[in-house]
Amino acid sequence: MHMQLRILPIILLAIAGLCMPAIKATAQTYNPEKVNGKALKLYQKAMEQAEEGMFPEGIKTLQEAVQIDPKFADAWLSIAGMYGELKNYQQAVTNYEKARSIDSVYFKDYNLPYSINLAGLGRFQEALKAINGFMTINDLNESSQRASSYRRKTYLFAVEQAADSAISNYKFAPVNMGDSVNSPVSEYYPALTIDNQQLVFTRRVGNRNEDFFETRKTAEGWSRAKGLTGQINSNLNEGAQSLSLDGKWLVFTGCNFPEGAGSCDLYISYLTPDGWSEPENLGNKINTEFWESAPSLSPDKRDLYFASRRPGGFGGSDIWVSHRMPNGRWSEPENLGPEINTSGDESCPFIHADNQSLYFTSNGLTGYGGDDLFVARKGPKGSFSLPRNLGYPINTIENEGSLVITADGATAYYASDRSDSKGGLDLYTFSLREGVRPTKTLWIKGTVRDSKTRKGLPSAVELTDISTRQVISLVETDETGNYIITLPTGRDYVFNVNRKAYLFYSENFQLSQRAPDSTYTIDIDLQPITKDASIVLKNIFYESGSKELNPSSEVELHKLVQLMKENPTLRIQINGHTDAVGKAADNLALSNGRAQAVVDYLVKNGVQPGRLSFKGFGSTLPIADNSTEEGRAKNRRTEVKVTSE
Repeated sequence: MHMQLRILPIILLAIAGLCMPAIKATAQTYNPEKVNGKALKLYQKAMEQAEEGMFPEGIKTLQEAVQIDPKFADAWLSIAGMYGELKNYQQAVTNYEKARSIDSVYFKDYNLPYSINLAGLGRFQEALKAINGFMTINDLNESSQRASSYRRKTYLFAVEQAADSAISNYKFAPVNMGDSVNSPVSEYYPALTIDNQQLVFTRRVGNRNEDFFETRKTAEGWSRAKGLTGQINSNLNEGAQSLSLDGKWLVFTGCNFPEGAGSCDLYISYLTPDGWSEPENLGNKINTEFWESAPSLSPDKRDLYFASRRPGGFGGSDIWVSHRMPNGRWSEPENLGPEINTSGDESCPFIHADNQSLYFTSNGLTGYGGDDLFVARKGPKGSFSLPRNLGYPINTIENEGSLVITADGATAYYASDRSDSKGGLDLYTFSLREGVRPTKTLWIKGTVRDSKTRKGLPSAVELTDISTRQVISLVETDETGNYIITLPTGRDYVFNVNRKAYLFYSENFQLSQRAPDSTYTIDIDLQPITKDASIVLKNIFYESGSKELNPSSEVELHKLVQLMKENPTLRIQINGHTDAVGKAADNLALSNGRAQAVVDYLVKNGVQPGRLSFKGFGSTLPIADNSTEEGRAKNRRTEVKVTSE
């Protein structure tokens, strides 16, 4: 009878993957041989219910048993085990402690599942004490040693993390997105546009079918979700999608498609006037006979991060990146390396709008148990920092899934089956902890047009960090010239727009000393290269009162060199201008010297001297009021004028 009574707790633990040993403890006050017969029959009925996954019914049956025999320790243990299966950690802990109060020696075998439920409540110090007690048992089998060692490692990590006040003081309060978005079936894998006005997600609409739905933000909240229009949804399995920030590309995972290379491939669909286009397989460089999933497009659509089990990784699922080449095709994927990938599974990458903060899941990096969420930051040379765990309670002892974060870095969206779920997984929002937020990112949108015809121009829009000269973003406008580009705060940027046969456009954003409080809408008129056309070089800087070029000018000067090389018959004149401060003769000499400095740079970088001329105008041609600093700054300028096509 003793062994019969011990079967149910062991079965429950096996379901949870805990691999408990079958060890007979010497009872102090609990004798399994003396359990009330009626209570024992109820216990056996509950065991059958548990084997069918009927845990609520099993709990009710066992509660009847302990009413008959309150000292029935195995029944209390089984109630605890069933509550653990239901992830009701508080009730699990309460019932484990009831069993322990009956017989602490008999209970010792169950310190492992008890510790796990304590950890589920975030009581990691107590969980550590419980697992240490479990590990003192003599002759633990290999699986129990492995399970307890793993759990002890996670508890030690959690206790260490809790010492960080930023983590311990963080208030995690997810908010259900409501009936307009969530339904009795599961919703998951959210994706956002840059303006946070459109949310696309995956909904399970049948036992094996997943489709894409969208909701839009209104004055009253989120609109009633509806399926994406066009040819993207089918009776096949679509999911795990990434929406481009402008809402016009959707890269997703398609499993068991007839033309697929493996079980799951990556596909792309484009937004058209008639809805979403028929999906296209991303080809044999991205997709293999192995598993590819969980794509994430960079904000400029130049990089595609995804998870794959292809050979050449570090084990399990790794995160890879492919780059979009000038011809529009995707390059051979690159593994993100041992800083990100482990012998375990890494998946669900999300590259934020700052194009630097990469969030992903891993069960190979040290965490709280299962799949945890991490963030790594991209450095100036493109390599990523060591990942940082997002901390408790964003991460728990359960498996965490994908999340997306708004451009301002403050709000995250994710899927969970919390107690207030409408059914299955629901979508939630929560405030992200300060220490793991991405760079606050604003955005610029507009249209590039021909200055004469006013028609939209497909063009290249480039954002470069002035200090590092690193290209932060490079996007192509659509066919009508529309563009959207992200703008991480805290830096100074060069903003260029280029198209062959046109003078380039330049602007600068001085954000290193201030945090802007608005987004930008910039419609850009490009001038065709014709005689007398001119532009102001807004990113040419000189040392104060000197004709010497500041190194930060090289980004813009390089663009000017490129313009001259792409148009080999073009001749230009560099014109220098100053404000009205100081003597007129000094200003004339300074403007002339600065214009010559630009010409000297162009010659040094391969432009023939015969195609270049320069002239200084001092303060004689102001374009703004010299009585204000803002006006004087506009008057201090360098211009390019076309003298011959």
